[in-house]
Amino acid sequence: PNRVTAGWNHLLCSLFTGKHPITGEKYVDICFMGLKGGSGALKGDDGYDHIGMIDASGGLLDQDYEMYEQQTPHQILKHEFLKDSGGVGKWRGGLGVETIIKMGGDNATMVVFGDGNVESNYGLFGGKGSVLNSIKLEYPDGKHLTPLSKDLIEGISDGTVYKQIAGGGGGYGNPKERDVNSVQQDVQNEIVTKAQAAKEYGVIFKNNSFDIDNVETKKNRNI
Repeated sequence: PNRVTAGWNHLLCSLFTGKHPITGEKYVDICFMGLKGGSGALKGDDGYDHIGMIDASGGLLDQDYEMYEQQTPHQILKHEFLKDSGGVGKWRGGLGVETIIKMGGDNATMVVFGDGNVESNYGLFGGKGSVLNSIKLEYPDGKHLTPLSKDLIEGISDGTVYKQIAGGGGGYGNPKERDVNSVQQDVQNEIVTKAQAAKEYGVIFKNNSFDIDNVETKKNRNI
């Protein structure tokens, strides 16, 4: 039990195909940057943030942003760590990411596969799992589509906005035992909200500051 990790983020992957409207060349792209979530924590260490899939031992790289926008007609609008996505625990699960892409070119096709939108990961020894993955399409005409875990979407129009959430890894151990300075640092780095710090980790901050209220924290943690 001292060497095993909590659950990693489960796979939910998309693959785009289409024709570049400027070059006229066909392209195929797996959205690696969107699918990579967090790894599970283990005793003594937090999980890895935004790491490659477990079947690649975490070694899968992202696309380079500039190369991605040169090789496909798509534009990256957002790609950042997802707040509160690391499974809570004495050692926190690795962070997942939120990805938003504006798709270019008409009549693109998207294939979706994986079960990360229906099956969550797990925490260990009092730790908790993370959020489910999700993929959504927002069409220029205002229509929204949430693909199934195995799906084929054809005829995607220019200007459609693609949104993906990749969850984090599971936490390990009782979150109320997490080092308060680690919680404070996570809040300062804007990867854990004050609300989650209070509810899950029992750490209370003074109003409008990053200073810990030690008295209220001890009460909340039942120390």
